[in-house]
Amino acid sequence: MSDTPDVDELTPPERTLMGPGPSDVHPRVLKAMSTPLVGHLDPSFIEIMNEVQELLRYTFRTDNQWTIPVSGTGSASMEAAIGNLVEPDDTVLVPTNGYFGGRMQSMAERAGGEVVHVDAPWGEPLDPADVADAFDEHQPDVFGFVHAETSTGVKQPDVPELTSIAHEHDAYVVADSVTSLGGVELRVDDWDVDVAYSGPQKCLSCPPGASPLTLNDRAMDKVLNRETECRSWYLDLSLLEGYWGEERAYHHTAPITNVYALREALRLVAEEGVEERWDRHLQVAGALKAGLEGMGLEMNAPDEYWLPSLNAVRVPDGADDGEVISHLLEGYDLEIAGGLGDLAGDIFRIGCMGYSARPKNVTYLLSALGETLDANGADVSPDAGMDAMAEELSD
Repeated sequence: MSDTPDVDELTPPERTLMGPGPSDVHPRVLKAMSTPLVGHLDPSFIEIMNEVQELLRYTFRTDNQWTIPVSGTGSASMEAAIGNLVEPDDTVLVPTNGYFGGRMQSMAERAGGEVVHVDAPWGEPLDPADVADAFDEHQPDVFGFVHAETSTGVKQPDVPELTSIAHEHDAYVVADSVTSLGGVELRVDDWDVDVAYSGPQKCLSCPPGASPLTLNDRAMDKVLNRETECRSWYLDLSLLEGYWGEERAYHHTAPITNVYALREALRLVAEEGVEERWDRHLQVAGALKAGLEGMGLEMNAPDEYWLPSLNAVRVPDGADDGEVISHLLEGYDLEIAGGLGDLAGDIFRIGCMGYSARPKNVTYLLSALGETLDANGADVSPDAGMDAMAEELSD
């Protein structure tokens, strides 16, 4: 038998989180997580569930009755969306223009779907004409797209045009809004999106553990009238309906503290106003972008597709991305990330999300990044970058 472990008190480092997620957590959210635990069927928790659903509808800009936090990380809400909507032998159209389109493919295949693609280069959005051509060729039952592609820093424009194409072919639309909910304009009802999923640790600045999901009546009808059961018992929405619907019957023990946290994070969205929050992200990230470009760096995405919540920046000549990332973490307690997939080694991924989207944070990041790149041998102008950012913030 092994000896009794000798483990010290938990003292994680105090980082400034400016990577692709998680973002800095608001102090009020941390405080909410320290409040007393109640049972997952306690009448007081039932009321909290109702409040969370109401706040999620506001943030998603939807009236969908079926709007819930899935017990798990953002990948759990993603799998709940795809695993319930996709039935065996359904044809599923997914994009190839980023890492998370590939994850859609993997989940759809595991659900028994037959996957087909609409192609676009990494760093570009989907072209509606290409989506229309893919529908004409493949006649898919389900179409998934990524609204805010975390791997490339690209925001998908023309969402209503994409959903219109899909619905003309009687297909269901699933939107990945993991890096947009609460930080980038997203209008589920106005844009006619059938299903949208997200994660709490990005623009909502909430620890992972309870992840937003919304389905309209049309999509939920498909889920409830499947010919075969969902392959996941835990994420089966026909069973979860008993807990998150009117019955409030036991299915599993909800992550109570994470639901507390999500409630407070969504309260912050409502207090600020969701549209005002979109504007804040745009303004603060715009100052960051101006500073990066003023320093001499190049954004991965063109201006018209730039994603404010996740800034993908080309690694300049003379710099090693891994060394820069490590130096920022070790020397400044500052987290950013490198590229994924086709862009591994080519870009830095710099988040500007939620509580992290503050002038204080972007000023610190730009200063630290400029000093580190300069020391790493890159041809950059840190002072010019700081001046450009300051000018943008003063406007």
